[in-house]
Amino acid sequence: MTLGQLTEPKEESVILSLLSESESQQDAGDPARNNGSFTGAVLNLSTTIVGAGIMALPATMKILGLIPGLSLLVLVGLLTYVSVEFLLRFSKAARVNSYGGVMEDAFGQPGRILLQACIILKTMGVLIIYMIIIGDVISGTSLKGVHYTGVLEEWFGVCWWTRRTGALFLTTILILVPLVSFRHVDSLKFSSAVSVSLAVVFVVITAGITIVKLVRGDIYMPRLFPDVADQASFWKLFTVVPVMVTSYICHYNVHPIQNELADSSEMQTVVQTSLAFCSSIYITTSLFGYLLFGDMTMTDVLANFDTDLGVPYSAILNDIVRVSYAIHLMLVFPVIHFALRLNLDGLAFPSAHPLPLDSKRFILITAGLIGCVFLGATFIPNIWDAFQITGATVAVCVGFIFPGSIVLR
Repeated sequence: MTLGQLTEPKEESVILSLLSESESQQDAGDPARNNGSFTGAVLNLSTTIVGAGIMALPATMKILGLIPGLSLLVLVGLLTYVSVEFLLRFSKAARVNSYGGVMEDAFGQPGRILLQACIILKTMGVLIIYMIIIGDVISGTSLKGVHYTGVLEEWFGVCWWTRRTGALFLTTILILVPLVSFRHVDSLKFSSAVSVSLAVVFVVITAGITIVKLVRGDIYMPRLFPDVADQASFWKLFTVVPVMVTSYICHYNVHPIQNELADSSEMQTVVQTSLAFCSSIYITTSLFGYLLFGDMTMTDVLANFDTDLGVPYSAILNDIVRVSYAIHLMLVFPVIHFALRLNLDGLAFPSAHPLPLDSKRFILITAGLIGCVFLGATFIPNIWDAFQITGATVAVCVGFIFPGSIVLR
């Protein structure tokens, strides 16, 4: 198969899987989908970025201090833009329309397969993190013997369907399964709009509560720089890097979103807009979240919203914050699952019929992945562990090492 054959039919610019040449060919049989709007593209890419990472960012400020923490957050955002720009530039030069196509052009089939495997692990890890946070919100979590109650526990008491396993099972069957049943990423633009709006609601409420408490003088002076007292505290500083890296990774959805744009040349502006918007949300959340809870900030800051915040209507605000962000993650879930499903299908069935047109394979892969995510969220204790595993390994490869290697090649 030659590069020319890869780019021959215009129809192949539709719902491309992220990666392989054969995946691109599969999409030739799918109805044309290149009618996506600029707004829809920004929303879908922003939804890819703003997910679980935002909940762990206030805890990174607790470890690094505000000045190094916010500086590193901005730096990672800039590096993300540069790496995505590399991918767009070199995919155009190689005349391919997928991340995998660029990797295969630079490193051959082994490069493409390695990328697919990394994206599968990365997206699987992210979805597990999402489900862990959803479980924390609706059923609560425990840390060092202290139990932080979930909204279902508060509203209905403790019973089988408010406990973590039962609540996650019902959430998966009743909400997540219908959402992941969409077969095209552009079909998710409306759910993406709602999810982004809910993320903004969380940021506005957190900032508002913090400002009220600042005016009252109820906020203590935050840590501006890290407190390095011994060797253990020094090494702990490096645990924040995987969290920040994971928070910005969106590379695996850049090409599928571009391939559905009516004008693919707008993609660079889409990336700039999305990263600027998401960076502002990250900075605001990190700053006000850490100011609000200080050294009591948990690795999943949503778990902090179960106590009296010291402002009027505290209980109502707590519930609004937790429920809105849990819904946000449920709506982000199908966007990330879309990338995971396409990459797994491309790796396991590189010569099969297009996945959107094969209902049996589509259902089997979707059900299998949902089951794996559910089991992972049940047995992995908290999001910090999951962030460190994915962020220190495959996320770094997908976001920075692979794009840099393509440039050097």
